[in-house]
Amino acid sequence: MTIQELLHELQTELESYQLYGKEDTPIYGIEDDSRNVKEGYVFVAIQGYSRDGHDYIDEALQNGACAIIVDKEVPSYSVPYFNVKNSRKALGVISKSFYHSPSKDKMLIGITGTNGKTTTSYLLKQVIEANGQSCSLIGTTQNIINGEVSPSINTTPNSLGLNKLLTESNDQVVIMEVSSHALTQYRVEGMEFDYALFTNLSQDHLDYHASMEEYFEAKSMLFGMLKENGKAVVNIDDGWGEQLAHNLQSKVSLYTIGKDEQSDFRMNPKSMSPPSLEVQAGSHTITISPELKGLYNMYNVTMAFATAQLIGIDPDTIKKSLEAFAGVEGRFQVYKQQGGATAVIDYAHTPDAIFHCLTTVREQGARNIIHVFGFRGDRDPTKRASMLSTSSELSDSYILTFDNLNTVSSNNMKDTLLHLQNEHGNEKGTVIPDRTLAIKQALEWAGEEDWVVITGKGNEKYQQEYELQTSSDPDTVSLLTKA
Repeated sequence: MTIQELLHELQTELESYQLYGKEDTPIYGIEDDSRNVKEGYVFVAIQGYSRDGHDYIDEALQNGACAIIVDKEVPSYSVPYFNVKNSRKALGVISKSFYHSPSKDKMLIGITGTNGKTTTSYLLKQVIEANGQSCSLIGTTQNIINGEVSPSINTTPNSLGLNKLLTESNDQVVIMEVSSHALTQYRVEGMEFDYALFTNLSQDHLDYHASMEEYFEAKSMLFGMLKENGKAVVNIDDGWGEQLAHNLQSKVSLYTIGKDEQSDFRMNPKSMSPPSLEVQAGSHTITISPELKGLYNMYNVTMAFATAQLIGIDPDTIKKSLEAFAGVEGRFQVYKQQGGATAVIDYAHTPDAIFHCLTTVREQGARNIIHVFGFRGDRDPTKRASMLSTSSELSDSYILTFDNLNTVSSNNMKDTLLHLQNEHGNEKGTVIPDRTLAIKQALEWAGEEDWVVITGKGNEKYQQEYELQTSSDPDTVSLLTKA
């Protein structure tokens, strides 16, 4: 790519521009982090939530930037300057061009929804690999490219990171979790999907989206990014999914899943303990006995089955692979305790996810349920009372504790927990701010056939230091189990 080609790519996004020097000057890279800029790179200044890239233009120039892209007025510089309508979108536009549209060369599967994205992505990955195809995964817990695992910072990387990952990947298929933030922030700008999946929608991220309707519209954007022959797979048992399917009719190649008789892939859960599921597609019915527990996972299994069959994978291969799937770390991860109690760690962090998690535990025969959970600082406060109400109704006792504090002080979060318990809790609940001590107390309370359910973080690392020198919920439970 040259400066002239960059100008051409940005034509529809430009507010103004100024060229200096030769238009055939080559571009050797793109960066939105001034620290990573090298000689001959384009620097894209993006206004973030805590930092503004426009404040780091001088650093980028010192590091060798040959052009800058901005979306606000800045002083004149002696390098080509492009003022665009939105820097985030411009980053996606030029990243796609610089890396030669890598999504076109892959089978790209995008999964969106509030809950179930991670489990569905891993289910699909296992099925696809059982079919002899190599598969990359980009998601909440980690990224897996060419068999190599790396940590993920966001559920969906930005457009530059995505194009880099797709270019690096030698895998035939790429499965990607796509968040509403990614869709509205142009992180998937220029991506072209072969399959777009919708799991469900429930209250979450209303600190970012103004309403559930806006949240739904953000998720719906994924289905406008399908390739010409792309397919949409939508759960129509979910009310928002039903609305999405209605909106997509006659616009895309649409397939539906659910217990609804009109579903293209009709699911019929036969039993929850042990799990058994019938999936009917046309005149064919297949019975699957997965290890995964809970009705919500039956939807994940059905979604994976439907997508795999649309890809063209043999149903028997799909069945065997789904039945062999052992789960995802941090998603309903079970630990047997001395004395006959059971601990389960789950990522559930919405009222709906907590409902399904606790319901599943009860279905497994729990005598008493002790629930340990908290709320993230700086995140949607409107769901907190509902989360607490769900726990107080379905558990026998609960402990409110810290989750990620983010920028909220520990004293303020402790006050928040006490206020929520006083206003919306009941006699079943107590507050223990230190997460490791809350888990320790819950395990000490638990007797034979009782279940301790720890939700909110899954296998994520702790951001705070606690009294027990552990790094995550699995680490804490493992330590206390050994003790």
